[in-house]
Amino acid sequence: MTTLANPPTVIVLASGRGERFVAAGGSGSKLRAPLAGKPVLERTLDAVRASGLPWHVEDAGHPGMGDSIAAAVRVTAGAAGWLILPGDLPLVLPQTMRAVAAALAGGVQAAQPSYQGERGHPVGFAAGCHAALAALEGNFGAAPVLRALRAMDSVADLALDDAGVVTDIDTPEALARAEALWRAREAAGAPRAG
Repeated sequence: MTTLANPPTVIVLASGRGERFVAAGGSGSKLRAPLAGKPVLERTLDAVRASGLPWHVEDAGHPGMGDSIAAAVRVTAGAAGWLILPGDLPLVLPQTMRAVAAALAGGVQAAQPSYQGERGHPVGFAAGCHAALAALEGNFGAAPVLRALRAMDSVADLALDDAGVVTDIDTPEALARAEALWRAREAAGAPRAG
């Protein structure tokens, strides 16, 4: 569990239509697709709950990821910050979320985990980013805010041993890879997302 006095809120983005998943041959919503016997979104939420951080699911069907982030940030305006986690990343470990939250508590404006050099999610933003996040719209998510913070050297990059930060479910093949990673973690007795 987290020991942060005023932890950020994890925003789980679940508004997407999953068009790439369906176009690649998936049937129905990728968030409802089964992963080790549970829907992808439930696996994501299991990990979020296990992190001990406060959380909010944004599933109102906004037109773009930026709109979803903005709506969630406005609803959770009193938060100490936010960790933005797309609902199709079910293998992010709870300790990864806590590490991003701890980096924010250290005074940076943003924190981003990576795995083997590839940047991933959840991306954390401090409360000072409220106005910029609440103004987002369109399909680019929080990338413009993160770019601006990088230009000001205000982002902590966290190299973590968690393949879950880069394991999103955009195709049936990606779902199969996620299932294999889940099973490998299970067989090794390694930590699982949820």
